This record gives sequence, C-alpha cells and structure tokens, in this order.
Amino acid sequence: MALAGNERQHHNVNDLFRKFAHRTSEIVGSSWSFIAAIVIIVMWGMSGPVFHYSDTWQLVINTSTTIITFLMVFLIQNTQNRDARAIHLKLDELIKATKGASNTIIDLDELSDEQLKQLEAEYNRLCTSGDESSHTARKGQ
Repeated sequence: MALAGNERQHHNVNDLFRKFAHRTSEIVGSSWSFIAAIVIIVMWGMSGPVFHYSDTWQLVINTSTTIITFLMVFLIQNTQNRDARAIHLKLDELIKATKGASNTIIDLDELSDEQLKQLEAEYNRLCTSGDESSHTARKGQ
C-alpha cells in the first residue's frame, strides 16, 4: 500500500512540475517578458553610477542571470521533451493509419545510433533508386 502512495506522490510532483514548466514557458516566451528583461537590464545599467560600478553591482547581474539561466535549462528541456514526445506519437499514429506504411519505423527512437544510420542509408538508397526510376519513366513518355 505504501508503494501506491509513493507512486501517487511521484505522479503529483511530476504533474505539478509539468504544469509549472508549461505555464512558465508561456510567460517567459512572451514579448512582455522580453521587454521586462530589457527594462531590468537598462535599469541595472543606469544604476551603475549610483553604485560606482562596484564589484557588488556587477555581481548582482551576474548571479541573477546565472541562476535564471540554470533554472531555465530544466524548464526548456522539459518542454522540449514533452513536445518531441507528442510529435512522435502523432507521427506514429499517422504511420499506423497509413495503408502500406511500414509499421516497423514506429519505434525508431528505441534504435541505437548505428541502427539509425543503417536505416537512413536504406531510405537514401530507396530514394535514389526511386528518383532514377521516375526519371527513366519520364524519359520514356
């Protein structure tokens, strides 16, 4: 029973982070956030003479931007992972629903890099031979 509680708690934390990351990416990706960042930087720059361009004055902006950048990496990666997963699922559905499509490519993300290179070479070969056959067919017309 404790395992179910731990799983539920883990699910809640993931769900909260997903919602937080989604909302934050919407806010931070807006034009208003960009404008706010410019205003903050301009205000910081204008405050330089007041603080005599001291080391502390420089440390404030350096530390702030480092912390924000560090945290944003995780939020951006979470958003990109979710977007990529959603796109893969949509493409998988299209492959599955398309008559004559090869269902073997649905799980491409599970292949090793070497297997992906081999598959890519096979598709390049098919495209090249397909181009030649269509070119030959057009000549015969």
